[in-house]
Amino acid sequence: MAEFLEILMIVSFGISWPMNVLKSWRARTTKGKSLSFLVLILAGYVAGIASKLVNEAYMASFGEKWYVLVFYCINFVMVSTDFALYFRNLRLDRRVEKEE
Repeated sequence: MAEFLEILMIVSFGISWPMNVLKSWRARTTKGKSLSFLVLILAGYVAGIASKLVNEAYMASFGEKWYVLVFYCINFVMVSTDFALYFRNLRLDRRVEKEE
């Protein structure tokens, strides 16, 4: 049951991040975004991935539970994409400020 709840949490976040990335792409601004929030989320996913890799019980049954780690990695990639878009949008914000 605990694994099911963990997967449910990860999938819920996984559904949210692509929408957030799309919003960042379309907004073309950093307004309303928090770099520290993104860094904390990335750090959380790194910790989650590391916890799976150092958990002997999980690694012993990796053949049966590999999908949990895959969801963590997919979410990490999504947040990393949003992180990169933050810097793209920051550059665009500075360009707009310079033109004004």
